[in-house]
Amino acid sequence: MLDVTDATFEQEVLVRSAEVPVVVDLWAPWCGPCRTLGPILEHVVEETGGAVELVKVNIDENPSVAASFQVQSIPAVFALQAGQVVDHFIGALPEAAVRDFVQRLAPAPSEADLLVAEAATTGSEEPLRKALELESDHVGAIEALATSLIARGEPEEAMGLLRRIPETPSVRHLLAEARLAAADVDVDHEEVGVVLDGLLERVRDDEVARQEFLDLLETLGPEDPRTNDYRKALATRLF
Repeated sequence: MLDVTDATFEQEVLVRSAEVPVVVDLWAPWCGPCRTLGPILEHVVEETGGAVELVKVNIDENPSVAASFQVQSIPAVFALQAGQVVDHFIGALPEAAVRDFVQRLAPAPSEADLLVAEAATTGSEEPLRKALELESDHVGAIEALATSLIARGEPEEAMGLLRRIPETPSVRHLLAEARLAAADVDVDHEEVGVVLDGLLERVRDDEVARQEFLDLLETLGPEDPRTNDYRKALATRLF
């Protein structure tokens, strides 16, 4: 479960819903039925084992999200897939009805899905490779296997796998990690600023330096305040 704000809604809900169905729970602290429904939603979504994700939006603190859904009463629950609302309900439904709502979003797991779940439990790569024999573009298997390959120093195979699937924020992050590993770039988080400053001097005319610069920013992530500052600095150098 994730608390989402006006600032993070696009990334955490609209973009994320391209990868997995996202249930949005619109609530407020003063709403009694919201306090009843919230734990039920959390429990039922947790039962899907990650096939569906839940976010909560406090409408008092995030009026833009509330306005986008044209909310007139709460609790209000919306399901999004690929950035579009596909189902919704208003009010505190009983657990059985909530479970029906969520299960409509979560397809029955395939054999490949079950193998990926097994790998998450055992830490073994073998189920992931079996999953890819069944579904060569299974996103969960590819991301999990790529993560393992990068960690053990085989980034080239990881990049080959990641190129099979559409680019998403998580895929983009893994590709950045893989390229840095392939280039033998291992920078301590606290020292990355020094490395970025050095690369900034070369980004205009050196494509390799420019890609390494971008990959380091990707691994820092948008939550790191340095990311936005260095992106602005890059734009100034290039344009």
